[in-house]
Amino acid sequence: MKVLVTGGAGFIGSNFIRFLLRARPDVRIVNFDKLTYAGNPESLADVAEDPRYHFIRGDITDPAAAAELFRRGFEVVVHFAAETHVDRSIEDASPFLLTNITGTQCLLEAARKFPKIRFIHISTDEVYGSAPAGVEFRENTPLDPRSPYAASKASAEHFVTAYANTYGISSVILRCTNNFGPFQFPEKLIPLIIANASEDKPLPIYGDGLQERDWLFVEDYCRAIHLAIETAPAGSIYNVSSGVSQPNLGIVRTILESLGKPESLIQFVRDRPGHDRRYALDSSKIRLELGWSSQVSFEEGIGKTVDWYRTNPQWLAHARSGEYRNYYERHYHRRAETFRS
Repeated sequence: MKVLVTGGAGFIGSNFIRFLLRARPDVRIVNFDKLTYAGNPESLADVAEDPRYHFIRGDITDPAAAAELFRRGFEVVVHFAAETHVDRSIEDASPFLLTNITGTQCLLEAARKFPKIRFIHISTDEVYGSAPAGVEFRENTPLDPRSPYAASKASAEHFVTAYANTYGISSVILRCTNNFGPFQFPEKLIPLIIANASEDKPLPIYGDGLQERDWLFVEDYCRAIHLAIETAPAGSIYNVSSGVSQPNLGIVRTILESLGKPESLIQFVRDRPGHDRRYALDSSKIRLELGWSSQVSFEEGIGKTVDWYRTNPQWLAHARSGEYRNYYERHYHRRAETFRS
């Protein structure tokens, strides 16, 4: 099976590449990544020499590069590449429109010339907006994005659906809750708290910290993606969640307890504009149709995550300082390709 992974140097993408190399001995993976600030080639250092894995540096918003890329004859595309940080989208939405919308359309335009390709689009629960108390969103719930990031992901979904309807692309859309685990860029809540608390730095918490999120260990999501590739009907949309929500403040306290750090490090800061209060998904569809379920509890997953960051201080230091950008030049450029139009 020949698979194109876009954005494979990011958090979930790098974990998925590693997962798929373990799960499918027959797989051949091309990782197409621009290596923006969150694309870290060090996250795949352990598989860089695997003959089944190949890295190409390129931009999904470049139509010529996308067209050339697809001539390699992929059977599956798993599209992770996206700008994902809500705070950044509030500061400047333009990169989100370019990458998340235009980039997705460029890939779809290239893919439609190869009708046997399966296109797995990685979306987010944030396309639904904030969930009222007691409500869990289902796949047919109308989309109501509340941030520029969420709006860009909802728009990308509409393009995937439109290309499937118009051109017959075999697409699957996965809307997942918050992922956590190794190799997550330390601007996101869990790695940020681990990194700051480890150095006894203040822990900035938006508002009252009682915003509810459903957290899923990244390996569980990788299994869901793999199942979608193998068994999901064309045109399917699936929610993916653990089904266990908890407030951000509870997450922070769990991490502090794990690290043996005091709660006095918590520092409440002004809430961000348009901050969704609660996300909650009904993921019964993927459980019933594909037989997926989360296997790693939050407690087990957070223990693994804290241990990973503790035992990989160099990765964390390089991610925080930007030093990882030099890794590509030192280790990848001799074997990788770069597409430029």
